[in-house]
Formats: sequence, structure tokens, C-alpha cells
Amino acid sequence: MTAPLTPFHLAFPVTDLEKTRAFYRDVLGCTEGRSSDHWIDFSLFGHQIVAHQRDAPAGESKTHVDTIDVPVPHFGVVLPIDDWRALAGRLEARGDIDWIEKPLTRFAGQPGEQATLFIRDPSGNALEFKGFASMESLFAT
Repeated sequence: MTAPLTPFHLAFPVTDLEKTRAFYRDVLGCTEGRSSDHWIDFSLFGHQIVAHQRDAPAGESKTHVDTIDVPVPHFGVVLPIDDWRALAGRLEARGDIDWIEKPLTRFAGQPGEQATLFIRDPSGNALEFKGFASMESLFAT
């Protein structure tokens, strides 16, 4: 028996709180929660993420997955495919998105086939949004 899915919590570094607020609220559509002069809570599709003001963002490396190089670390959300398509469409319609990988399909025709896209926030943090036609495919092997 699988436990019900509960929201995750993630804290991450940012270099500019006002640019971060505008990006997560206005670009990604996150709801803002509590905040102070050095951190902001957001609801990212029902998950709690907290942007903490720091002088420099976290470092990044890459690893190869399927057909693309994936930034590490990164974070994001797995969405039903229709919600993913809506988000991808909104992002593609904007001219100010820092794309790492534009929308594409990974593992095509294989277990775990998924739509994915990677972007950077204003502090350089990498985000991935995945879309699945069936959430049961998330951990398919």
C-alpha cells in the first residue's frame, strides 16, 4: 500500500529576493506565503519551497540522462501532462525565460516516457518540470 502523497519542502539559495519573488509569483504562478527580509515561502504546485537570500547561488554540474545533459542540482515538479503542456505553453510564449532545455520528450516509447523542460530562475537555480500521461509511469522501469 502506498502512502498518500504529501507536500515536500525545499530551501534554496537566491541572490535577489525581489527578482525571485517576481519570477516565482509572476512567471511560474506560485502563491507567496510567509516572508522576511531574507527569505520567501512559495507554494509550487502545492509544495513548499523557500528562497533564502545568499551572496552566491549554489554551484552546478551536469550529468547525461537519455539524450540531454541535466544540471545537478535541480528541482521541480511532476505534473499531469495537460498541466505540463499549459505550463510549457506559458513559458514558451514569454521572451524572458532562461532555457536550459526547451520542452521535449525523454525516454520515448520506453517505460517512464515523459515530457520535460529545464529553466533557470534569476539566481541561476535549475528547475525541471516533468509531465506524464499516467502518474503510474513515474517510477516505471
